[in-house]
Amino acid sequence: MSNQEKSSGLPYPVKLVVGAVLMFGGFWLSQNAEQYLPFQHGLAEKGIPLDLGITIAVIGVFLILFPVINSFYLKPLADAINERTHALESTFGEAESLRAEMTKMKSDYEQRLVATEAEARAQIQAQIKEAQDLRQSLMADANAKADELVKRAQQEIEAEKQRVLGELRSSVVTLTLQASEKILGENMDSDKNRRLVTEFIDKVEVPS
Repeated sequence: MSNQEKSSGLPYPVKLVVGAVLMFGGFWLSQNAEQYLPFQHGLAEKGIPLDLGITIAVIGVFLILFPVINSFYLKPLADAINERTHALESTFGEAESLRAEMTKMKSDYEQRLVATEAEARAQIQAQIKEAQDLRQSLMADANAKADELVKRAQQEIEAEKQRVLGELRSSVVTLTLQASEKILGENMDSDKNRRLVTEFIDKVEVPS
């Protein structure tokens, strides 16, 4: 027994017989309505066209054709609807799973982006500090070398100054003695006279 027969309670052959009886009986009753259904004439005069025989025949036809309609139209339609429903549910499930996965991927990406930005910021700060330290170290070295160069230059200038002054003093002493010789007509170039002139120049020399 099929599911249809279990759900309706009657086997199809019984329905076929009942449907045939109703169909042919309804047609016969419709043909003899004036004899057996006289009330229909009164209803038609009141604007209610009712053919009870045709109605019974249609019910019989429906009982005969319903299993065929169910097998070739209603059942395939229901199966297609169920299949489409399952496909949509599967699609919605996959879409929801994909949405959850995309949300997780977005969250992971944002976390990695924040971590990468923090790491890059820390590296930039470290490089800036390293550059500042190197700049300070280079400036300190440059200042030390500059101070050393200045000190050496001052020492060299002072040494050159003393050398020039010594040569100039010696020249002045020589010129002074030579001038004295011309004035006095005597040889004035002696160690004693040179010492006296040198001491005199040292006393009158104006410091720079």
